[in-house]
Amino acid sequence: MSPMAETQPTVALLDYGSGNVRSAQRAVERAGAQVIVTNDPTVVLKADGLLVPGVGAFAACMKGLKEVHGDRMIGQMLAGGRPVLGICVGMQIMFEHGVEFADHGDHGSTDGCGEWPGTVDKLDADVLPHMGWNTVDVQDGSTMFAGVEQERFYFVHSYGVREWELFTDGRTEAPKVHWAEHGRSRFVAAVENGPLWATQFHPEKSGDAGAALLRNWVSTL
Repeated sequence: MSPMAETQPTVALLDYGSGNVRSAQRAVERAGAQVIVTNDPTVVLKADGLLVPGVGAFAACMKGLKEVHGDRMIGQMLAGGRPVLGICVGMQIMFEHGVEFADHGDHGSTDGCGEWPGTVDKLDADVLPHMGWNTVDVQDGSTMFAGVEQERFYFVHSYGVREWELFTDGRTEAPKVHWAEHGRSRFVAAVENGPLWATQFHPEKSGDAGAALLRNWVSTL
């Protein structure tokens, strides 16, 4: 093993049946980390950081996550102050609830991991999914977006968080919440909250800007 490899941080990429884990794996490896695709709690809890991908329906992702006890692993990593990054639906499941609407107008609510209060619901837009490149309204002082504050990132989603509900009492550092817009909806595009970061967009599909963002995350490990 080379000296460089010895100093690389390790990232557990949570494999729970949701998302193209290989593209995320390659992107994080290029960002400077050793990546292990796993759902073994012993392996996850030894890693320096945890990456939680997610594609598809909120309820299906939560079902797969709970089957491998991924919600517990997320909680344990965060309790130890170790970085967790959620991507796309991997961000959405960090919230309390997800509401998915059927074509005939019925709706059902699924419990998320509850790391943040709030509900994921359908965006108010004439064209869905929101697919393509979009700018992000980045809050000042961001570590996540350092160097790429003005860049565009790649989104593919029909649901999002349109209200941020977690506020601090001033004694702890307030989360940095970054926003984007599609149609008539302003929605949470990314969050930095201590060791828990998440993006609604796909950094692994966002070219040089996404690669820089992933390097910023790896630098925190």
